[in-house]
Amino acid sequence: MSSVADRPLSSQAFERAKQLMPGGVNSPARAFGAVGGEPIFIEQAEGAYLIDVDGNRYLDYIGSWGPMILGHAYPPVIEALQHSIARGTSYGAPTPGENELAELIIELVPSVDKVRLVNSGTEATMSAIRLARGATGRDKILKFAGNYHGHVDSLLVAAGSAAATLAVPNSPGVTSGASTDTIVLEYNDAEALAAAFAQHGSEIAGVIFEPVCGNMGVVIPTTEFLTALRSLTREHGALLICDEVMTGFRLSPGGAQQLLGIEPDITTLGKIVGGGLPVGAYGGSAEIMGHILPEGKVFQAGTLSGNPLATAAGSTTLRTLRDNPPYERLEALTAQLEAGLNEAIQSTGVTANVARIGSMITLFFSEQPITDWSTAATCDIKRFAQYFWGMMDRGFYLPCSQYEAMFVSAAHTPEEIDATITAAREVLATL
Repeated sequence: MSSVADRPLSSQAFERAKQLMPGGVNSPARAFGAVGGEPIFIEQAEGAYLIDVDGNRYLDYIGSWGPMILGHAYPPVIEALQHSIARGTSYGAPTPGENELAELIIELVPSVDKVRLVNSGTEATMSAIRLARGATGRDKILKFAGNYHGHVDSLLVAAGSAAATLAVPNSPGVTSGASTDTIVLEYNDAEALAAAFAQHGSEIAGVIFEPVCGNMGVVIPTTEFLTALRSLTREHGALLICDEVMTGFRLSPGGAQQLLGIEPDITTLGKIVGGGLPVGAYGGSAEIMGHILPEGKVFQAGTLSGNPLATAAGSTTLRTLRDNPPYERLEALTAQLEAGLNEAIQSTGVTANVARIGSMITLFFSEQPITDWSTAATCDIKRFAQYFWGMMDRGFYLPCSQYEAMFVSAAHTPEEIDATITAAREVLATL
């Protein structure tokens, strides 16, 4: 890979953006606050590469934060969008495309009998929580520190001091009332989960969790934790909400729940389900989904839900994943990257470790394996920032935070993985 030197046009674009948007961005992570410096402005993408406004090419390991499992500008998706856009961009009425995407979701995701399409992962989780409360007649929701479920008021909270504690807001604009009914625990802590249900079991409407975490870096659940989640929710009449916005269709055709043998009551989806366009979805059994208006009384609506462009891109992507599954290739490529990074860590003596499942992978700058937010918080984020810029300057685009997963796409090649490993070894040696 060629080195990347100057980015004057990106710098100019960022200066202009700061006059127009808060922090110069439309999503906080893009401001590079966790790594310092200025964000890079992207002009186009193709296959496994991003191209910035200065003409620099980067081998991409974020894939738009997960959706681009087939690579950027995947020709069948582009063709489907071109065909769809010629017929109009939005109707505000039911379309056959909605049926097609819903049928594919129901076919692929084991726990879903009926589905409702929305516009984002945040909409999906927000709606799933409302559904859990409406279906059970209860108020409290239990979540886990380090699990990100979108910018929903009741989920932008931090744990208090006790093991099983009601949460307090950690964002201005979120009222104490919005978080009063949220309980926050440590991920992978089955004992604390049991204690929370012993204390609040009859009040808990649902437990929402990431089946594999990607928003504190890749953290994999233990069998004990997954077993406790399912058994305790069933015992106490709470609904288990599996947030597969990131993992849905990423780890297997049926997501993490198929790979890990999870049986949730409600599943939330996003990212890959839209094939690169803004789509989210939530689904479950016909009985649970029957509580949603107009069948039931739980309100949820959206002007652009089921947008024809979004359903065209999503359906094309899901059909490809079903008919020509790339999962063996993704496993091989990411295992190659994992092995190479581990070798680079050993050869350079840097304190770090690698976590991986399928095509999701994180290099943690920590002495210990990461199992929850408490251990994730021990990472050396300054060293990660140095690593990030070292890789960026060599033409490799990584997540701009220690606490975000890297994604490998089907467009990557073994040769590009080898080049990544070589660059990582060079950068680690400088740390």
